[in-house]
Amino acid sequence: MKVLIDLCLVPLGGGMSLSKYVAACHEIIKAAGLKHQLHANGTNIEGDYDLVFQTVKKCHERVHEMGAPRIHTNIKMGTRTDRSQTMADKMDSVTQKLSKS
Repeated sequence: MKVLIDLCLVPLGGGMSLSKYVAACHEIIKAAGLKHQLHANGTNIEGDYDLVFQTVKKCHERVHEMGAPRIHTNIKMGTRTDRSQTMADKMDSVTQKLSKS
């Protein structure tokens, strides 16, 4: 099954700047071969359900290894069985509707 998630992983106790943790997770997601899109408050990820969540686990493990004693993570996720849909498909649908207004 395919899944689209919006991942927001927040290390606690590791300082104010989060960019080094974001960069580390980005490398893990990229190495997994998952389609992803960084945005201001997280990362959108699409792919096989099991691979996506194995990758989220690896991100948690890496951020802990980097010294963050706690992590708070928010995940919004969606799955569909009626058809295949990518992040790009969803964005294109909205863009088309906006161009008509």
